[in-house]
Amino acid sequence: MVVLVDTVSVNQVRPRHPEKVNRPDALSPPKPDWIRVRAPNTRGYADTRKIVKENGLVTVCEEAGCPNIGECWDKKHATFMIMGDTCTRACAFCNVKTGMPGALDAAEPEHVAEATFKLGLAHIVITSVDRDDLADGGAEHFAQTIRAIRARCPTTTIEILTPDFLRKEGALEVVAAAKPDVFNHNLETVPARYLTVRPGARYFHSIRLLQRVKEIDPTIFTKSGIMVGLGEERHEVLQVMDDLRSAEVDFLTIGQYLQPTRKHHAVMRYVTPEEFAGYEKVAYTKGFLMVSASPLTRSSHHAGEDFAKLQAARLARAR
Repeated sequence: MVVLVDTVSVNQVRPRHPEKVNRPDALSPPKPDWIRVRAPNTRGYADTRKIVKENGLVTVCEEAGCPNIGECWDKKHATFMIMGDTCTRACAFCNVKTGMPGALDAAEPEHVAEATFKLGLAHIVITSVDRDDLADGGAEHFAQTIRAIRARCPTTTIEILTPDFLRKEGALEVVAAAKPDVFNHNLETVPARYLTVRPGARYFHSIRLLQRVKEIDPTIFTKSGIMVGLGEERHEVLQVMDDLRSAEVDFLTIGQYLQPTRKHHAVMRYVTPEEFAGYEKVAYTKGFLMVSASPLTRSSHHAGEDFAKLQAARLARAR
């Protein structure tokens, strides 16, 4: 075998995850049948991709390698990722690029609003990379994007999936003041796994963030999610449910962790569909208005349909 080393090119290709390059490969077990999905090749998928690219937008669907991209884009559902495609964190589970991000694009809120209009979205999900380099963590950019969508598409409901704004005083209040319909912030895993899975975050800070949203505006739906298959125990998942309910979180998602590359955290095991059904049943008994738990559940999967169910559940409970 011959190995070629490029010592000539000026522009070397930068690794997507430079902090993970020297890690030993982490091997996951083979995927079971219930994990497999079809490759995206429909007309709807192509149309959505065209609109995304024409507006110069980034989607978490692509950057995170979501297994549901074919299904969602076929229906013209996309989760836009604002503030660039490079994250300042280096979580062990995430496939989004890491490094120092560039400057914010002042025109991005309008571009997102225009794409929302062109796609005819009744419900839009906006997420972002972590921007620890910004004084407010990108809070004002989130607020501007929400306001731009409201102006261009006044009937569209807006769901945001935010970073934790760790050590960014007043950032959460800026975002909440823009009044998204759903405020989502994922815990990602159980607290005992944070040092290896989500080392840049703090579990109880994230719990408090979600609780604070309800204190600021009780009408905003709150949502959070975790992945399983990272080495957590069942009793730890149940404790996360209790912690989220103590913060009055309305909506819980639980999905199977899938390893993006061999340099990422390995899948410790594939949780069966029956176990997911059990988690969903328990979560409803604990008082969540809405629960989505399945191997392919992701934060924004079926977000529009789930928002309608969330509204109906709130009305039913108020009677």
